[in-house]
Amino acid sequence: MIRPVLTEVGIFLVPFAAYALFLVLTRAGFLNPASWSSVIILRLALGALVLVAASVLLLVRFSGAPAHSTYEPAHFENGRLVPGTEQ
Repeated sequence: MIRPVLTEVGIFLVPFAAYALFLVLTRAGFLNPASWSSVIILRLALGALVLVAASVLLLVRFSGAPAHSTYEPAHFENGRLVPGTEQ
């Protein structure tokens, strides 16, 4: 559960990191408060939310079992563990 959460947090931070890299490369003052105005932070946050929403939708669409499939959980047969399968 922690890996998907950290993945989404990482995706959220991408626009902020890209903007920080842009400020460093253009020598515009990475630590200058004027470079991080509330309007810019709001735009970055909105862009980040769009990226997170798109990644969640893509994850839901392209992962998991096919529609109408059944899952047979892992079980023991003759003393051996048989992994779960999707049918």
